[in-house]
Amino acid sequence: ENPEHQSAELTLVPACSLQACLTKNTYAPDKCDAHLRRLYECCNRMYEQTSGGGDSSACPNLRVVKRWLKDHPS
Repeated sequence: ENPEHQSAELTLVPACSLQACLTKNTYAPDKCDAHLRRLYECCNRMYEQTSGGGDSSACPNLRVVKRWLKDHPS
């Protein structure tokens, strides 16, 4: 199987987890920060593994991911 496809599929788990958290907390994003961080970190790994060429409906583009992680240090 294509490694880019596998990387993209892995982003769906944290994306679904974030969606479930937002639904449970009536879309109060502050209660779901950890889920959001996991999604962006997963997206970042996907982009690193694919030299920036990965694609996932769960991830914003690479530039947005990098900026978010820079603006939200752990």
